[in-house]
Amino acid sequence: MTFLSIGDLAQSFRLRNHDVQLKRTMMRLTEEMTTGLVADTASAVHGDYAALAGIERSLTRIEAFRTAANEAAGLTGTVQIALEGSQAQLNAAMPSLLAASHAMTDQQIDTIGQATRQRLGSVLSTLNARVADRYVFSGMATDSPAVSDSVTLVAAAQVAVAGQTSAGTVAAALQIWFDLPAGSGGFLDQIYGGSQDALAAFQLSEGESARLGITAADPAIRDSLRGLVLASLVDSGVLAGDREGRANLLRTAGETLVNAEASLTGLRADLGATEEAIDAAATRAASERHRLQIARNDILAADPYDTASALEAVKSQTEMLYTLTGRLSQLRLSDYLK
Repeated sequence: MTFLSIGDLAQSFRLRNHDVQLKRTMMRLTEEMTTGLVADTASAVHGDYAALAGIERSLTRIEAFRTAANEAAGLTGTVQIALEGSQAQLNAAMPSLLAASHAMTDQQIDTIGQATRQRLGSVLSTLNARVADRYVFSGMATDSPAVSDSVTLVAAAQVAVAGQTSAGTVAAALQIWFDLPAGSGGFLDQIYGGSQDALAAFQLSEGESARLGITAADPAIRDSLRGLVLASLVDSGVLAGDREGRANLLRTAGETLVNAEASLTGLRADLGATEEAIDAAATRAASERHRLQIARNDILAADPYDTASALEAVKSQTEMLYTLTGRLSQLRLSDYLK
């Protein structure tokens, strides 16, 4: 009978090599056990990657749509909150403005003017709302504040109505200034700091997009500011000494706010419809993503029973290898000769 044997160095190398293979197998099986997916993709698809590539491509596209929908939802939500805050300020200011009369004392008229000017500051601050360091009412110029502060706005309005001697002419001059087109030196040039172009549409799915076209230059927002500025001019000394004219200016401001508030309600309703469309698109994208993930798992899923069984077998082999290595390391020549 012929016996084949290997030297000590070769045997040591063989044991080490077997140990490395067992460790690699254990790492692969542990990963499959943890992720639930096979590590050998080529084996799972039998060399045909077409179906898997199509699923991965669809998942990437759906993920892009989900990101756009989430971004659009964040922006529209912030705009809706800002408009709600502005509308609340208008509703709070209207009663006292509409109730103004020449029977009031100068102090009462001043108090209403001061209170309205504070509300103007709050509305302007709201219009400079930001999301992810982007000004949401500035159109494409997201790095620029949408509007200036109340001091700048009231000062510019004072210049626009300079020389007017009655509530009617003051209101008419201010409206002209607010309505001047860009490049004519009006509100859009002196106070509005955004772009005339609205944000680009958000692509929510194939063939579906959502556009956030509201800026601080929107007529409804300008009318809101115009009403607040009219009352603020009373606090700035316009028509000083003319109690009746000042009271009339406050009432005109209140009437302007009534119309502006109705326009803001329409603006918010349109925005609400856009929010609903975004939410529906996000829901569809999430459902499609879930379906695609299931399809991918059907291809790449590792059988948990087979994986656990194989992992247990590798564990037993590793323990046996360590036992054998330990015994061989203690073998001495005198023991062998016996």
